[in-house]
Amino acid sequence: MKKQILSLAVIALLAFGVQSCEKKEPKPAEDELTLGNKVDSLTTDIEEVKDSAVVKAENAAAKAKEATQKAADDVEAAAKKTATDVKDATKKGAEKVENAAKAAKDGTVKTAKDVKEALKK
Repeated sequence: MKKQILSLAVIALLAFGVQSCEKKEPKPAEDELTLGNKVDSLTTDIEEVKDSAVVKAENAAAKAKEATQKAADDVEAAAKKTATDVKDATKKGAEKVENAAKAAKDGTVKTAKDVKEALKK
């Protein structure tokens, strides 16, 4: 009986050993890449860097365009405001001169001092 149990144990160990020795295909490690795979990897990396650089350049160009447009709009607005201010100042100055001339014509202004005061109004 001991021999039968011993025989069964040996057979079980052999079966377990055969099972664990199944042929497994080894996967190539990172450092075992072939030269072709390394070249492909480097080519892909270079293309990604190039694409990234192109995207960054396009973004910078878009930002520069927006800034230029904003500056042009600001200059245009400032020019319009300046033109309006000059027009208003010219109109006020002309009104003052006209009032002084009317006063002088009407004879209400008798001296240069009066003319000066009329211009201040």
